[in-house]
Amino acid sequence: MKRIVILISGRGSNMENLMRAERQGELGDARIVAVLSNRPDAKGLRSAADAGIHTLAFDHKQYPDRTSFDAALMTAIDAHQPDLVVLAGFMRILSEGFVRHYEGRLLNIHPSLLPAFPGLHTHQRALAEGVRLHGCSVHFVTSTLDHGPIILQAAVPVLDGDDEARLAARVLVEEHTIYPRAVRWFVEGRLTIQGLCVRVRGEPRENALHAPDLLR
Repeated sequence: MKRIVILISGRGSNMENLMRAERQGELGDARIVAVLSNRPDAKGLRSAADAGIHTLAFDHKQYPDRTSFDAALMTAIDAHQPDLVVLAGFMRILSEGFVRHYEGRLLNIHPSLLPAFPGLHTHQRALAEGVRLHGCSVHFVTSTLDHGPIILQAAVPVLDGDDEARLAARVLVEEHTIYPRAVRWFVEGRLTIQGLCVRVRGEPRENALHAPDLLR
């Protein structure tokens, strides 16, 4: 049984979707053992607690610097002996020491087709740049912001009349599709990092791109 700890900062939409996936057996032989947040008021904490999952909040404002906060967070995470740590809307830049501690078992989902549009306001920036394709990426976390070996991506077309909210909603649907799939691949031991590339045992490379709206 693989043990998963999820980190959130807000409502936890991807966290709730991973919880649903676990209940339906879509994560393989895995269990979400804890949900932690850097914000005590994060709405996702209640959802996790209601599901019987251990929750804990660390207010990052109560720590003098990033290093001390990350050290406290690592202690709390490690108490659950996780095989995998999943970022699900965790809005903190992680220190190099934190990332190195969980190297190879720390995943994130980012709402763009990386390496395009790292950072915040990705949908707004995609519209401003006039791109025709947008989407989301699941990747292993490195010490460089929103950078790391990409496991799986999903693409959606940018449509005439799209605004930030409509585009974000369409991308979120794909986030909820690909994140459980990537987590399951990890749980099944099918992921191998080769430089900046991720190979998925038993999957052709084209299956690392989910683009249903483009295939209709």
